[in-house]
Amino acid sequence: MIYIKSEQEIEKMRHANALVMEILTMLKDMVRPGLNIKRLERKADEVTKEKGGIPAFKGYNGYPSSLCVSVNETIIHGIPHNRILKEGDIVGIDYGILFEGFYGDAAITVPVGRISKEASRLITITREALFKGIKSAVVGKRVGDISHAIQSYVEGKGFSVIREFTGHGIGKELHENPSIPNYGSPCTGIVIEKGMTFALEPMVSSGSHEVEVLSDGWTAVTKDRSLSAHFEHTIAITDGEPEILSKH
Repeated sequence: MIYIKSEQEIEKMRHANALVMEILTMLKDMVRPGLNIKRLERKADEVTKEKGGIPAFKGYNGYPSSLCVSVNETIIHGIPHNRILKEGDIVGIDYGILFEGFYGDAAITVPVGRISKEASRLITITREALFKGIKSAVVGKRVGDISHAIQSYVEGKGFSVIREFTGHGIGKELHENPSIPNYGSPCTGIVIEKGMTFALEPMVSSGSHEVEVLSDGWTAVTKDRSLSAHFEHTIAITDGEPEILSKH
């Protein structure tokens, strides 16, 4: 069953997602060579508490941290241990908040100092793929149209979409139906309706799409250890273009 939100519920989601992006913007500004990534989590926790929110990821299905910090070959669910960033790294930062009963969720990938041309292009294509998916999320189309838009764009640029993890519905729960893969065929899946709210999140590799989960049970890396980037926005389906709720 797909949960259709009222305008009042979507308004609450605007607040939750705006707070997520406010915090992600702060964290982005902190990223530099020599930074201990634990500082990112501490800052996110501090601001979330000040604003009256609750970190969404901490304890979710047993996840041990409130922030996902994924460096280089790490695709998603990077646990922020005491790792020091170095020049040339790229770092994915994924954050979610429960605020007034509704969830916000978004992710960005940030360069650390000067990065390679390949890494820069990977970040750009992943971000652009997200907006290709958003553009396809309109009333009357199907979820498969979103998936196909992301996949065809990424693969057309010579990169690979990660298939193990998907976008998802979001609202009163962090993960709601439907799952939204970053690959698939057009004109398949459920029909998109006004009031649906989705978290779209392409994860892209510069090499193979194959994934390995490390011994901690969470950290997902590219099997060939190629670079990976990740962007995510929470959107609401309207009568016209989708509304990006996670904007700052």
